Amino acid sequence: MNAVNPNLRAVRTTCPYCGVGCGVLAKPDGQGGAAIAGDPAHPANLGRLCSKGSALGETLTQDGRLLYPMIRCKGVMERVAWSDALDHVAHRLKHIIARDGADAVAFYLSGQMLTEDYYVANKLMKGFIGSANVDTNSRLCMASSVAGHRRAFGADTVPGAYEDLELADLLVFVGSNAAWCHPVLYQRMLANKQSRGAKFVVIDPRRTDTSSEADLFLGVKPGTDTALFSGLLVHLADHGALDRDYIERHTSGFDDALARARSIAGSIGATALATGLSEPDVAAFFKLFRDTPRVVTLYSQGVNQSAQGTDKVNAIINCHLATGRIGKPGASPFSLTGQPNAMGGREVGGLANQLAAHMAFTPPDIDRVRRFWKAPDIATHEGLKAVAMFEAIARGEIKALWVIGTNPAVSLPDADLVRSALKKLELFVVSENVRSNDTVNTGPHVLLPAQAWGEKSGTVTNSERRISRQRAFLDAPGEAKPDWWMLSEVARRLGFGAAFNYSSAADVFREHAALSAFENDGARDFDIGALRSLSDDDYDALAPVQWPAPEGTPPWSRFFADGGFFTNDRKARFVAPEVPALRTETTPARPLRLNTGRIRDQWHTMTRTGLSPRLGAHLPEPFVEVHPDDALKYGLVHDGFARITTDHGQCILKVVVSERQQRGMLFAPIHWNETNASHARVGALVGSTTDPFSGQPESKATPAAVAPYEYVFRGFVLSRTELALPQHLWWARAAVAGGFGYLFADNGDLARWPAWLTARASEDLAEYMDFGGGVYRAASFTGGRIETCVFVGPAHDAGDWNVVKEMFAAASLDDEQRRMLLSGRAPEGAASGGPIVCACFGVGRNTICDAIAAGARTPAALGAALKAGTNCGSCIPEMKRLIAQVPAQPPGLAATG
Repeated sequence: MNAVNPNLRAVRTTCPYCGVGCGVLAKPDGQGGAAIAGDPAHPANLGRLCSKGSALGETLTQDGRLLYPMIRCKGVMERVAWSDALDHVAHRLKHIIARDGADAVAFYLSGQMLTEDYYVANKLMKGFIGSANVDTNSRLCMASSVAGHRRAFGADTVPGAYEDLELADLLVFVGSNAAWCHPVLYQRMLANKQSRGAKFVVIDPRRTDTSSEADLFLGVKPGTDTALFSGLLVHLADHGALDRDYIERHTSGFDDALARARSIAGSIGATALATGLSEPDVAAFFKLFRDTPRVVTLYSQGVNQSAQGTDKVNAIINCHLATGRIGKPGASPFSLTGQPNAMGGREVGGLANQLAAHMAFTPPDIDRVRRFWKAPDIATHEGLKAVAMFEAIARGEIKALWVIGTNPAVSLPDADLVRSALKKLELFVVSENVRSNDTVNTGPHVLLPAQAWGEKSGTVTNSERRISRQRAFLDAPGEAKPDWWMLSEVARRLGFGAAFNYSSAADVFREHAALSAFENDGARDFDIGALRSLSDDDYDALAPVQWPAPEGTPPWSRFFADGGFFTNDRKARFVAPEVPALRTETTPARPLRLNTGRIRDQWHTMTRTGLSPRLGAHLPEPFVEVHPDDALKYGLVHDGFARITTDHGQCILKVVVSERQQRGMLFAPIHWNETNASHARVGALVGSTTDPFSGQPESKATPAAVAPYEYVFRGFVLSRTELALPQHLWWARAAVAGGFGYLFADNGDLARWPAWLTARASEDLAEYMDFGGGVYRAASFTGGRIETCVFVGPAHDAGDWNVVKEMFAAASLDDEQRRMLLSGRAPEGAASGGPIVCACFGVGRNTICDAIAAGARTPAALGAALKAGTNCGSCIPEMKRLIAQVPAQPPGLAATG
């Protein structure tokens, strides 16, 4: 926890992670840090934060920050003045556009940008450069939801609100591990279950932690969601559960959609066959949905990240339209957004197939935006979506790229192709707040230092269409600037100064709001005209507000209960999906399918969360999860290593054997990359197959092979500074209290470690060597404190990582502690807390198991004893599994033992 200066006030801002949009109170400490707490007044979270949000204070550091503009000169990045960097970018853009045309340049943006930054980038590229080659990493996150909404509703409209999650009697989770990825919302839903008896249905190939509270778990085969919801539509029609009046008055295309559904899954038996489920489970789900008017279907990356994602979204929406369960209290389809401002990016047209303010590339909308922006050269057709954009770079068709606030060398599919493509650019500009990540290390020509969370100021929009202020509470270090300012300065140098004469983020927001209301008589969903005349003071004080917020009309929270869709005839469209089929095939050489996703305490490529010791403590190493039957078949052992190979690349990951994984499937997290692990770039394994409507890549079902990989030695290094480890190691880096930790495996000569450490050690060096037994343990001290230590041994004999971490965090060690250190074990009578389970309060597995054995046999009892699970609650499913595994102590044992 950061110390708090009582003279500094708390600033209301929002969390920079997922799309829940939690309010945060940040109280600066006057030394570059801040104390972080949830904002009890923010309607998204009411004071609760997840483990990542709670640890934001640990990530406020200037270490590793990009502080000054830099230009590559003769292969070396050199610091330059802002004016020189901006002049260079504008000059090179002008040259390339004049020679090759506007479509030879592109912007690649981020769902973590503020709306104001997004707006200026989109306006510059589409409005004035004249190309729609501006896309965003949101393409990897929720593009299929956007496409599904637009096909069904005529606009990218989220019909419901968070309140519905508390009013629903049935909550259906489809491809959503909300317990880990949206834990604050999940806790609101869990409270509904506990207080009102709401039922949970979880539909997912993996038995995730979200399923721990499920009344019904449906472990569908990958890619069969469309079949399941097609079967549901047929069942609703055949059992008199349709809202015929709503269908007649407010929709079109029902008969065609129902006919297609019958051809896909025309009965319970056919649905079970298509999805791999049992007929009783299918029947139970259909009955629950049929008999529960207040139902919310929540879907996330398991639906979106698919080559048939848009059809999955529309299959879900079809069932809600058919029953009229949309835009009503406790009843709606609901897309859980992955990024903090993917919604804001959608509002400004950050995707290549959108114009600003939820307008499209239709002649009337193009003309409207052209006149508002006074942009005669506005783009007139859609641009290249993310995967196609980087393929065009690889072919040499796009010559210049500006990347802002994202890490495509890690996150895009076929990541090795992306890396090689970036090296072909004539102009490669990166706006970033760190000096090193995989994209920055790929060789950009220009680096522009951007303000980070806590320094920048603007707005974001969360998953329920709620606009909130993200406010600065720290001074920007060095010469870091807002993205909107950089873009505007380049625009001026390109000759567009009159259209980019902004002096503040408030100026940009007012224009954004005005465009939303321009010639909008209710024909467009996105309208925040009531905010277009905010003064600077009103903008600074803006409270969270849900759109639409048209001028002269009170805002409202839901859409479509009484129709009013945004198609030409104001009717929703039922969509007849294609027969579901995965676009790739398994083969004898690639017999498994690789599913990728997030873990509880990390975010994207760990640029921020990787700075937090407590977030790195739960799952510190990259892993692949495999079913026990597949582990046996392919010779894998739990906590061993495996090489995962696809047609695109390979990784070496730790093995987690778990019955929660489906047979024939592997799961690997996306977060690790070249800066924090040696062999764990999972993006390089995933192919670039995309959805034909949304352009979103298939990240959930890549054909793969797995084989055991053996290492003789394992160990870890702890150091006060980042280190270059010996070559040919498998390693993963994690932040630890006081420095950096490296977990590794090695097939090299054990004798190289003493020489490696001696080159970095102080004169105060303690060593234990047993080369015959394959053990080397050593620590270098400065002033009684561990400076660097190395523990190496066969299998699990290197030492206890958690025990040594605790000693490393100490300000100094006494003589007895120094003697115990090289044993790698806790002193007699002392207990190690073990691997962290509760990241919010740093409670380890051993501590929890001891409390369970002593009688705390419910999550509530553990919370009362240890605080574990009492903040975000995302560790409660793991605590429940431990409760099931740990036997209770016999009565009297604790007293006598």
